[in-house]
Amino acid sequence: MALMTGDEKHGPAATSTLDALWVLYDRVLRVTPATADTPDRDRFLLSKGHGPMAYYAVLAGKGFFPQEWLPGFGSYDSPLGHHPDRVLVPGAEIGSGSLGHGLPLAVGTVLGLRAQGLTEPRVWVLIGDAELDEGSNHEAIAYAGPAGLERLHTLVVDNSSATHGWPGGIASRFEAAGWSAQTVDGRDHEALYAAFTAPHPGRPRAVVARVEPKNA
Repeated sequence: MALMTGDEKHGPAATSTLDALWVLYDRVLRVTPATADTPDRDRFLLSKGHGPMAYYAVLAGKGFFPQEWLPGFGSYDSPLGHHPDRVLVPGAEIGSGSLGHGLPLAVGTVLGLRAQGLTEPRVWVLIGDAELDEGSNHEAIAYAGPAGLERLHTLVVDNSSATHGWPGGIASRFEAAGWSAQTVDGRDHEALYAAFTAPHPGRPRAVVARVEPKNA
């Protein structure tokens, strides 16, 4: 991440995701540069796209694109923009923009894979706690639980930046809609791995990764 310099306003948004992203790509996701286009790969969707430096660093570290791209981050002719572009960034499944798009896209991805008879790929989406202020996410949460979308996994990185919050904590919002949910220390790699790989038959899974407050 230190290779990416320039006019970047969302450093905390990136660093808050770094540990969880590394555990996912290093130990959980079934996708590599060699399998990035195969139908049975796992899908990872970065909804929290306004701080992509950690995502770019992990993709480069795993060989999806050359590390030499990193110093050009955000420059005019760089493929590494301030939001990932799925057309330009190898390994990126979606482009991101306004908050609240990723989880609905993940729900649609699971349904699309199911319609094609692809029942093995898992779909992961990373959202920020502030994204839960967006109504589109609540519709997706309310649908996915009763629909039993077991292949859907949502990682919520919670750096206490939400405006509204949720009584009882973020995990309770998912549990109320029929999800399997757990809150862990977002810097503890073993706790993250255990939560990411916990069984949840018949239900979508949500992991809330608590990190230091954004303004700390």
